Order: sequence, then structure tokens, then C-alpha cells
Amino acid sequence: MAELLKNVYTTEYIQNLASKIKQNYKEFDEENFINCIFFSMWNDLELKERMRHIAVNLNEFIPLVYAQQLNILKLVSNDFYSYEAMFFQDFVEVFGLNDFENSMKALEVFTVESSSEFAIRQFIISDEDKTMAHMKSWTKSENEHLRRLSCEGCRPRLPWAVALQKFKKNPSKVLEIIELLKNDTSEYVRKSVANNLNDISKDNPHLVLEFVKTNIGISKNLDWICKHGSRTLLKCGDKNILELFGHSKSKHISLINFSHDKAVKSGENLNFSFELEAKEPIGNVRVEYVIDYLKSNNTHNRKIFMISQNEIKSLSKAFSKKQSFKELSTRRHYLGKHYLSILINGEEKVKSEFLLK
Repeated sequence: MAELLKNVYTTEYIQNLASKIKQNYKEFDEENFINCIFFSMWNDLELKERMRHIAVNLNEFIPLVYAQQLNILKLVSNDFYSYEAMFFQDFVEVFGLNDFENSMKALEVFTVESSSEFAIRQFIISDEDKTMAHMKSWTKSENEHLRRLSCEGCRPRLPWAVALQKFKKNPSKVLEIIELLKNDTSEYVRKSVANNLNDISKDNPHLVLEFVKTNIGISKNLDWICKHGSRTLLKCGDKNILELFGHSKSKHISLINFSHDKAVKSGENLNFSFELEAKEPIGNVRVEYVIDYLKSNNTHNRKIFMISQNEIKSLSKAFSKKQSFKELSTRRHYLGKHYLSILINGEEKVKSEFLLK
């Protein structure tokens, strides 16, 4: 089993953090700080709870005014990276809402080797206009990490973060930032733009449809943003978005030689195959398969998986796939009747049952 993310905070990690703080703040009590981090309930805390616990103790053991605390933490942060360093941003989120200017400067520093996308959201909730105006200024930064933060931080449905309910209802301010970044030279930034659009599509599909209509066909990078930002709509078989990407026609395509295992054992693979056939070149086609997973209450949960979305110039094309039924931490499999379907350009061409046993 893979190591849990929360276990990154080993004794050695916290000792190193304490040592770096001591180098920049001579009064720091390393020993008691470490003891307070690994308190009796430490093992029960999840990743973000551990980040919060570290942030709270940083405040306790650096008893200075907020601006002075940040000066120390900004120096210390140079030696810490990636998601595990987000306790620096969490410190700002918890203790910095009343000092906007110093907090923004700190988040700018912390985001370069980590990410401030979670912490900035509390500032959006606290003072939307001021924070979004500041994030707009980041879109002009020479630093791609700041440009990316300006977009990633205001995603309405950022995973593992508090949802921005106002932006779920009306993402106009988010779209202003997207417009400023949609032609960004950085792939890192463009991916954030696409992910933000995909978030918006879940609550305001018409706005993403309009964005695609306006921007598709202008450049290769914009085409990628449009398609990646529309992936949920495409999965849902939205006819308007399918048409914009040339996936509207499937009546000329026949699905033949469909075959699959009638039963599969838990932990093994479901094997299936089929062929597409047409009297003219198949063309721009999106091929997906669907598993309707049996749930504990005897209903089914539908999951769509991509097979291919390419231009097929031939008159036929064969496909062979397999789907694992190994147990996952994110999905529990229930024994009994499941269903397999094949979708062509969002249209269900065939559906058949199989048993998991």
C-alpha cells in the first residue's frame, strides 16, 4: 500500500523545520515545539489537520507581531517544498486575514516552491473585491507561479478546498482572470485555465459553451484549453459541445463484433472488444465505455471512461480493452449484476450486463 501523504511529517522533517527556524530566530524553543507537534492525538490527524496543527504551533512558538513572524517564515520556507510546505500558507490563512498587504506578499513567496491556492480562498471569502483585484495584478507577473495562482486560487470547485459558492453562482470575476491568461505562454498556467473552465462548466455550462464558441480555432494552445476545459461536458454527452468539437455525427457508424466477459472475479479484469464500421471514413469520433457499478443499495453508479477521440480515416477500426476490478480506496466493488456500455460521440450504441463474482 502506498504511504499516506500525511506521513510526510516525520520526526526528521519537524526537527529540520525547528532547526531552520532556530537559525533565523534565536529565541525559538526547538525541543518544546517538537514535543507539541507530536502530541497525543497526532496520529489521528489527517494531512490538512496536521498542517493546521503545525501552523498554530508556529504562531505559539514565534511570539512576535504578525509581520515579524512572516519575515522569519519567509526565510525558513526557502528550504521546504511542494504540498507538505503548505503549513506556511495555512499560517497566513489563519493569522493574516486582518493584514492584507503583508499576507499577500507572504503568499507570493510561499507559492513559488509550493502553492497558495488554498489559503487565498479565505481572503476571497473575506474581501472578494480587494482580493480579486490583487489576483488580477498577478496575471501580469513575470513569474508563472503567481500567474497560475491568480487562476487556480479562484476556481469555484477547487478539489480538497472550500468551494467558492458565490463564484459557483456567478463566475464573472473568474472569467475576467481567465480572459487575461488564456493565451499565456506557460503550459502550467494554461492547464489551470482549463481546469477553472471545467469547474465553471459544472454549474454554468452555457458560459463555457460561449467561451469555446469564441475561442476555438484561433490557436493550438487555445484549442487545447477549450477541449480540456470542456471535458466534463463532453463526458456528459452535451450535444452542443460535442458539435463544436466535431463529434456530432455517429449515425453512419455501426458497432459490430461486440464481445465481453460474461462474468469477472473480484480483483481481476473485465475484457471486452468491438469494432466500428462505416460506408465512408469514420471521421472525428469520440469513443468511450461506461461501467454501471452496482452499489450497496442495489442501484447503479455510472462511470464513463475514455477510449479514443481521434480522426479515423479508415472504414473500420477495432478496439480491445480491459477494466480492472481490483479493490481501491476510492471505490468498493459489490458482487452482482453490472453493466457495460459503449458510447460513440456521446450516443450509447450498445449496453450489456455482466456479473462480478
